[in-house]
Amino acid sequence: MSLSRSDIEKIAHLARLELTENELPVYVDSLSRIIDFVGELDRAQTAGIEPMAHPLPGLAQRLRADEVLETDRHELFQRNAPQVEAGLYLVPKVIE
Repeated sequence: MSLSRSDIEKIAHLARLELTENELPVYVDSLSRIIDFVGELDRAQTAGIEPMAHPLPGLAQRLRADEVLETDRHELFQRNAPQVEAGLYLVPKVIE
């Protein structure tokens, strides 16, 4: 699928990008090639291939132990607030 100049201008507008006249042809070519590549990947035969949780079999992600390292300082923080009620911070109404 080839993108047109107007497609790139619409994409740039949505992304809030300001592209110069010299940059537009570069983006038309680059993004068109990316979309074509994704289309090639979509045509790859994946029937009978099971999804993987990790690309390298036998490896697992190392995770740190789920340990509480800090105490609950909720009350300490609320002592600094101007108004607190039932454990909640009260703020002035700013929207009518």
